[in-house]
Amino acid sequence: MIDITLPDGAVKKVSEGTTPIEIAKSISEGLARNVISAKFNDTTVETVTPLTENGTLTLYTWNDNEGKKAFWHSTSHVVAQALEELYPGIKLTIGPAIENGFYYDVDFGEHTVSEKDFPTIEKKALEIARGKHDYKMRSVSKADALQYYKEQHNPYKVELIENLEDGTITFCDHSTFTDLCRGGHIPNTGIIKAIKILSVAGAYWRGDENNKQLTRVYGISFPKQKELTEYLELLEEAKKRDHRKLGKELELFTFSQKVGQGLPLWLPNGAALRERLEQFLKKAQKKAGYEMVVTPHIGQKELYVTSGHYAKYGEDSFQPIHTPKEDEEFLLKPMNCPHHCEIYNSQPFSYKDLPKRYAEFGTVYRYEQSGELHGLTRVRGFTQDDAHIFCTTEQLNDEFKNVIDLTLYVLNSLGFNNFTAQVSVRDLENPEKYIGNTDDWEKAEQAIINAADEKGLNYVIETGEAAFYGPKLDFMVKDALGRNWQLGTIQVDYNLPKRFDLTYKGSDNELHRPVMIHRAPFGSMERFVALLLEHTGGNFPLWLIPTQAIVLPVSEKHEKYAEKVLNSLENHEIRALIDNRNETVGKKIREAELKKIPFMLIVGEQEEASETISVRRHGGEDLGSLRTEAFSDLVSTEINSTLKSF
Repeated sequence: MIDITLPDGAVKKVSEGTTPIEIAKSISEGLARNVISAKFNDTTVETVTPLTENGTLTLYTWNDNEGKKAFWHSTSHVVAQALEELYPGIKLTIGPAIENGFYYDVDFGEHTVSEKDFPTIEKKALEIARGKHDYKMRSVSKADALQYYKEQHNPYKVELIENLEDGTITFCDHSTFTDLCRGGHIPNTGIIKAIKILSVAGAYWRGDENNKQLTRVYGISFPKQKELTEYLELLEEAKKRDHRKLGKELELFTFSQKVGQGLPLWLPNGAALRERLEQFLKKAQKKAGYEMVVTPHIGQKELYVTSGHYAKYGEDSFQPIHTPKEDEEFLLKPMNCPHHCEIYNSQPFSYKDLPKRYAEFGTVYRYEQSGELHGLTRVRGFTQDDAHIFCTTEQLNDEFKNVIDLTLYVLNSLGFNNFTAQVSVRDLENPEKYIGNTDDWEKAEQAIINAADEKGLNYVIETGEAAFYGPKLDFMVKDALGRNWQLGTIQVDYNLPKRFDLTYKGSDNELHRPVMIHRAPFGSMERFVALLLEHTGGNFPLWLIPTQAIVLPVSEKHEKYAEKVLNSLENHEIRALIDNRNETVGKKIREAELKKIPFMLIVGEQEEASETISVRRHGGEDLGSLRTEAFSDLVSTEINSTLKSF
């Protein structure tokens, strides 16, 4: 008999060789019908894998991320089989599950695949899936595995196998199809009820542009057709909300090949939006006791060597800037924290002076591969709403909780109300990924967990997601389309104060080391604006939107009254414009709707006579005739209901 520990701590005694699906059946038939994947002692296994030792077992259904991962990876095998049958002679490479679906990289040789072929591939894949073929894993010797793929003339699989240890190689079989695979499949192909090929793209073998370019076939699958239909509807809505599309329509930002890839140019509307976000956070920060600082866009290479950023990112970042002076090298700033450490070091502090809270909207630069750039969410130059708090160990808990309060204020003020917190800790099995000693890491991790508990946060602990210098608390926000994004991060760092020899004089008159908290509620202005655009569909909160109202004169003879209305609005601090083009009011309204301006104020003969405005809300709601003072009160009430004081 062996002991199998379940996630709730219950221990089941079973015979050696019992499978995960048999254990599921012993719990309930309903569970067994839904189990599609399993993990045993942190290793993904099949539901029919015999268990031969004591260990911890987790059972997954379609509703679990790991279950979806197994489902989508299994579907990639089915699609690969369909491709082989439809396009004889192709060479398969790899086909992993991704966040939403899967892909398979294929060398199609003389064949070509385009969108018109997708229905044919889907039909063939579903035909295979309906066969209810079991997924069967088997061990293969290295010699036999190499022989198999050499006979298939597949150099890609041969290269993969040559880098594997003999005794660790496994094949997965289903139907007439065999693939090199580590495992992690659903029980059989019949569970797959809906398949959609989403797109094809170019992808270099192993991500190396010196290698041959392959065709990457992206797809997704579901256990019910209804779920695929809902997903495709969500995709269509996501296309409408794409921040790149909305950013162009609302004239917020642009890119220029001459300026350089991944370097956004903010247009007047976008600059006004950014400025308002900055002022919003600066006002809250001032109340929270932060002091604003400014640091340069470059720093001597030695600064980032000291901090550890050069060893971590140097080879993958922008190349050093050489000055006329021999051996003098500067780097574009990849992080603000080393600069803030030097600001702290510019004068002596005692325990009575702490905490010191330095904040900066600092622009940093990191070289991203061109294929990874994506609108504002992945850029090469971005501005962080960065701050670093230097405090005593005794102050750490309160300071961390105060930062949580500030971050929650930011998220709630901008409509990101659906979120979970993630405590990101180090991976104990890969200590080389991190700097610093074990004691400091344990103290930092425990400080975050304690603060999260005291604030009553709903959080999960994620191993291996810590920054290289310290653990962190990330806020995982769900947007209007149900997608998860990381927004806002708080980190505890015992390492940089040591590296920069930061000290303060304690009450015992001895020098002590401060603790450092890194925090950025927005994360970066670029990415935050992108996510806010997609979350709101461009319908920003009224307090934030660059133009709150537009005055639409019915004809040229009403322009003077329109200007009088505009002056009154500006006196009430309402951001408004006049559209005095020689166009119909109907066309002006349609265009204002497309620009997502919250209020359209129509002025004609009747309004001028009664000194009122006809108010129309974005979306078509008619609010009737109001005096400008009443409209101003309406705007103030709406803003005050969404934007509270910190």
